Amino acid sequence: MDWLREHDWQTWLIIALLLAAFEMATLDFTLLMLAVGALAASLMAALGFNIVVQVLSAVVVSMALLAFVRPPIVRRLHAGPTLQTGPESLVGKSGMVLERVTAHAGRVKLSGEVWSARSVEEATVIEPGHKVAVAEIDGATAVVYRLD
Repeated sequence: MDWLREHDWQTWLIIALLLAAFEMATLDFTLLMLAVGALAASLMAALGFNIVVQVLSAVVVSMALLAFVRPPIVRRLHAGPTLQTGPESLVGKSGMVLERVTAHAGRVKLSGEVWSARSVEEATVIEPGHKVAVAEIDGATAVVYRLD
């Protein structure tokens, strides 16, 4: 037991390294927060504090990290990609009118592809050659409004 007391900081460091290694298998950030707590206890041991202070520092630091640091990290990682693909990616993009666009029909060129289109407003007619922007995609039809 004397050996353990003489090498408290090393014991805590080994615990921290083992927790960090196991974290690599889970990728849940729980064990990583515990590893940082063990590092705090290792620091307390290296400074000469007794085992009670070491354990308390490990518990307090681990709990604080689990409560305040881990949740935003996990939330950000699980948020998913923000990249939009498919027709939804055309919303906000601009294009050129190929055939007259009315509230019911028309053709526009968007991102190198020809789309059927209709105007956002019932009374608006957009002639060929005018620049438009996509307000929404309704099935296979781009709902557009005039830019120029």
